[in-house]
Amino acid sequence: MEDHSEVEKKNFAFPDQQIPLSSIIPAVQEARRHRPPFVPSVGLPNVLRTPQELMVERVMENCAFKSVLSGVVGYGLGAVFGLFTAGMDSSMPNPMTGVADQSAKAILRDMKSRAVSYGKNFGVVGFMFSGTECLVESFRGKSDWKNGTLSGGITGGILGLRAGGKAAVMGAIGFAAFSTVIDYYLR
Repeated sequence: MEDHSEVEKKNFAFPDQQIPLSSIIPAVQEARRHRPPFVPSVGLPNVLRTPQELMVERVMENCAFKSVLSGVVGYGLGAVFGLFTAGMDSSMPNPMTGVADQSAKAILRDMKSRAVSYGKNFGVVGFMFSGTECLVESFRGKSDWKNGTLSGGITGGILGLRAGGKAAVMGAIGFAAFSTVIDYYLR
């Protein structure tokens, strides 16, 4: 009769003797696929993002996307502002005839032209400022109030350049000051 410990030794076999190594590696890879990677938690909880979330984040941080989005939003806000101001000024007389045309067609035409005009202006300013700010921030590698001030100066200078050198300097100073004040109150 065999001893109980000898029976256990005969029944016990090392895993490499029972299962070939070529089947263990795919099993381990499959187990890793179903188990999320270990992320040590230090401080605030950290959630892993999916590849789709990372792709959306990269797109949203792209300077071209930010610029186009700002241009579209600026156009929309400018159009609304143009509609509002046209509604307030619809009783102004026509400069050619001296009489105000109060027909609905004339008022709607004025509202449309003013909405498009204001929309284009606001869209261009939003596009230029946002793109410039993103590029300045990328160049400097910092996100602080100086980015808005520099971007405001560049944008104001470029917009004022159409009217001459003095207007460009005044536009740069004015837009930089305005951007600094807005950054101060929004941060």
